[in-house]
Amino acid sequence: MKLLWSWIYSFGHFWYHYIFGDDWTMAVAVGAGLIVSALLNRSHVVAWWLIPVIVVVMLGVSLRRAGRARR
Repeated sequence: MKLLWSWIYSFGHFWYHYIFGDDWTMAVAVGAGLIVSALLNRSHVVAWWLIPVIVVVMLGVSLRRAGRARR
């Protein structure tokens, strides 16, 4: 039984670090963008462009924050 819980913990730990990684704000922004995109799509509004825009903007924010941290 201990081996099973160890495997479950390791599996969750891997996915947590894979999704959130170094910058949790990027993961939250993309998740929120997916939710907003789904809601807009459900209302018959074309929203395919929303996720690429969020990713590009958040990448810029993340790089700016990393640049400031180095100084």
